[in-house]
Amino acid sequence: MLTSKQRADLRGQANSLETIFQIGKGGVTDQLVTGVNQALAVRELIKLRVLESAGFTARQAADDLAEATGADVVQVIGSRMVLYRPAEEPKIKLRR
Repeated sequence: MLTSKQRADLRGQANSLETIFQIGKGGVTDQLVTGVNQALAVRELIKLRVLESAGFTARQAADDLAEATGADVVQVIGSRMVLYRPAEEPKIKLRR
């Protein structure tokens, strides 16, 4: 569980990130979960986007992905979301 200060730090770091996944009509599939797991293992902090054609909100997708991957939802704004999961040897240092 992230504190508000940690979440704020991560939001700041996420500003410069490129969106690496787009979620469409297919929703949160096993393939997507696998890809997100791999990306989180390498990057720790990732940005995703839900397409307008998807039949659900970014908040729903973020919650589903966070539950499936063990990640924390850092931020959801409009159709974009940011997820964070520390690696075994974290690269991102968080405040306590």
